Amino acid sequence: MTKTAWNETDRLAALYSYDILDSEREPAFDDITALVARLCDAPIAVVNLIDANRQWFKSEVGLGVRETPLETSFCRHALLEQDRLVVPDATRDPRFEGNPLVTGDAGLRFYAGVLLKDQDGMPLGTLCVLDTRVRPDGLNETQAEALEVLARQVMNLLNLRKALAAGRRADDDLIAAAAALSESEAKFRAIADSMPQMVWSTLPDGFHDYYNARWYEFTGVPAGSTDGEGWNGMFHPDDQERAWERWSHSLETGEPYEIEYRLRRADGVYRWTLGRASPIRNEKGEITRWFGTCTDIEDLKRVVDSKDLLSQELSHRIKNIFAVVSALIALSARQFPEAKEFAAAVRTRINALARAHEFVRPHTETSRPTVGTMTLHAFLNDLFKPYATLDGRMRVTVSGDDAVFDDQAATSVALLFHELATNAAKYGALSVEGGSITLDTRTEGDRFILVWEERGGPLVTGEPERSGFGSSLATLSVENQLGGRLERIWAPEGLRVTADLPATALSRRRAAQIVA
Repeated sequence: MTKTAWNETDRLAALYSYDILDSEREPAFDDITALVARLCDAPIAVVNLIDANRQWFKSEVGLGVRETPLETSFCRHALLEQDRLVVPDATRDPRFEGNPLVTGDAGLRFYAGVLLKDQDGMPLGTLCVLDTRVRPDGLNETQAEALEVLARQVMNLLNLRKALAAGRRADDDLIAAAAALSESEAKFRAIADSMPQMVWSTLPDGFHDYYNARWYEFTGVPAGSTDGEGWNGMFHPDDQERAWERWSHSLETGEPYEIEYRLRRADGVYRWTLGRASPIRNEKGEITRWFGTCTDIEDLKRVVDSKDLLSQELSHRIKNIFAVVSALIALSARQFPEAKEFAAAVRTRINALARAHEFVRPHTETSRPTVGTMTLHAFLNDLFKPYATLDGRMRVTVSGDDAVFDDQAATSVALLFHELATNAAKYGALSVEGGSITLDTRTEGDRFILVWEERGGPLVTGEPERSGFGSSLATLSVENQLGGRLERIWAPEGLRVTADLPATALSRRRAAQIVA
């Protein structure tokens, strides 16, 4: 069937013939959305049926609603495609310009969907995954194949459900639907067995009743030997109690399971592994099954540990340089009393730079600095002290709405404004006497806006031809770590930078406590 071989009236008639809209959730469909979300590494997955003026979800993971207006739908665009639709970055796709799911708090960026078509080729909806991350490469080959196979599985379930509802017994349609379902299940197992990750599943009480081939290949144990609770014995003895407590907590609370532990490989070597699992719930909110994966992260962990060690050593040496320079200035001041006042001012700047460095340098969990009850303005004023005049007058003036501030946001904020201040001291308003900067902060609804404006510096001739590493890192810290947007305007009178953040970005721990 080509794109133009159906009309909307016929399509809706085909959809309504399944008598499925507004029905209760069913475990068979929920299992599929949970699995496709995990296979595609996506936070959202839905079985979506396109009605006349809405999209209704037979099953969903990560949305928490059963329907949304049609005008915000990604999937309605998929109906115009032959089989599938992939959108790597919705902000760059004119079809989604102004879509509130893209521009609003939901922040959807990526979409991949495969059409659900009846035996006549009539499109009823999609099986799709969505992500808040831009994914330039879309889905890999295995993920794309899994999405298509599981879409056929959904249609098999719909056809089987339709046949049963019609009261047919052991007729050709029912037999064909059952055979197709069996074939689809076999294909699912083939896909699961081809995945590089270990895939497993349990009953609601945590009884493990399925592992893919990769689990048995990695561990070397006989098939079925780790069913039930036998899996815990495969972990390093030092990790077994911790893993069992974490899994028991998830079973009791229904919270997703995530832990790093050492898993014994077939050759007896323990490898660091990331274990994850999510629950599948029915319409009443009851857990019907758990789906999980185990991923070998030993090599990645070694690379990260080596990188962290190198970064920590480099930062430690830089910190020592600040201390040595400060000590040399103090020693020189004792030898030249007439320079005592100047030396004190320079030491103040050196110490302030050292404090700023403490926030922007790489940290481990134990070395991460805390800001306590410090407010945003107090933190920023402390950060800008190195750039004050010799008589103590601040050249960067902070004004506007203050905000509660915690250590989870401190590093990202420090990185942004340390970079801006450093560049201003080299090329901008702080590079000349008389230049100044204002930093205005304000709350606008659920957003927190910070505006940096330079004045009195050298004439700005335009945007630099290339962005430096520090500027790129500052942009990433705002967009990725704080979930905001960063805009730079290279006006002739001076640089203007606007950071537009979610109001909760500066105090995520407090926001989480309020929600809880």
